[in-house]
Amino acid sequence: IGPDPTRMGLTAEEQSLFLGLTPNLQEMFQRYHMDYHLQPSFYASAHHSLIGMHVEEAVYAPLYYGYGAPGQYADRTQMVHHIEERILELAPDTVNILVTASPDVIRQRMKDTPHDNAVVQEKDVEQVLQRFQEEYDRSVIPAKFAIDTSTATVDESLAEFVEKIDPLLTDADRTLILVQKAKKAGEWV
Repeated sequence: IGPDPTRMGLTAEEQSLFLGLTPNLQEMFQRYHMDYHLQPSFYASAHHSLIGMHVEEAVYAPLYYGYGAPGQYADRTQMVHHIEERILELAPDTVNILVTASPDVIRQRMKDTPHDNAVVQEKDVEQVLQRFQEEYDRSVIPAKFAIDTSTATVDESLAEFVEKIDPLLTDADRTLILVQKAKKAGEWV
């Protein structure tokens, strides 16, 4: 059957074709895409990560893609609340993590390591940061924390994550960590 195409990313041609869709078609695709991530089968595994998803839609869709603005059909800011309620039904131990940096640091990172088809434009960095903060502040997910990576190394940011996630871990999480450590050490039967 081959690898799961949803985990492989898109080719440059596929990205170009998607970005060439009308706002209506992009909105429809993204709405279906988010709905896919809200199905019980997606939550069959106890642990997984959603990066961006509905919050990125609320921030980026009105600013860059021409749909989902307040008052429009499928207003993405209104959709965030409903999506988070569904996430909490399926995975009540979900943790919302806001990873941020100062505008100057973000601009420098954009210059140092540019992305193909980058979404954020340099002129919009402050607005994008503000919108992500607003969505984080409005989030109905009760377990949440922020990490500012402006001056931290990757290792320092990871250490901060470990410190902040620890009180939010469930007994099942802690058991899984112990089992994985035992397996790695060859102490698991």
